[in-house]
Amino acid sequence: MRVITGTARGRRLQTLEGDDVRPTTDKVKEAVFSVVQFDIEGSNVLDLFSGSGQLGIEALSRGAAKCTFVDMSRNSVKITNENIKNCGFEDKSSVLNTDSIGYLRTCRLTFDLAFLDPPYRKGILEEALPLLEPHMSQRGIAVCEHETGLVLPDEIGRLKKSKTYKYGKIEVTVFRIPFGDGASEE
Repeated sequence: MRVITGTARGRRLQTLEGDDVRPTTDKVKEAVFSVVQFDIEGSNVLDLFSGSGQLGIEALSRGAAKCTFVDMSRNSVKITNENIKNCGFEDKSSVLNTDSIGYLRTCRLTFDLAFLDPPYRKGILEEALPLLEPHMSQRGIAVCEHETGLVLPDEIGRLKKSKTYKYGKIEVTVFRIPFGDGASEE
């Protein structure tokens, strides 16, 4: 794994070993970031179920203001911290070793961009999205990586399904808050 572009371009990222680990491939990562490329600059990012932290780190490399990384695995948090340090993003990062669903229930932050890549076939994504929606800014975008065949609702509160992209056994569904559906403008 590597950072594709931006200030940390080309930096190698460590990942965990094992059958439970599914690092996002460079092909899928490039596709995801082509979808959100104009929404990254200055954004507050959430990398939920962060694993090695590669999606949040890619966003920071491309100009995100800050990123919160959340994963319940101590080993994932250790790898994420090492990758953040290797890329020089310590001052823009917050890494939390906690359950992602529990985090969403108690979180007080608002995010412009959220990456969700939970374990497949456990119903976690379907549980997380309604909890995430209140924490999204009026320009919020949620990018969900999941198994092929999972059909997510067209709307979750203010989040509206924008498009689903297929990459072999992986699908990426993007939700956006349409202009005018955010907080009132005065």
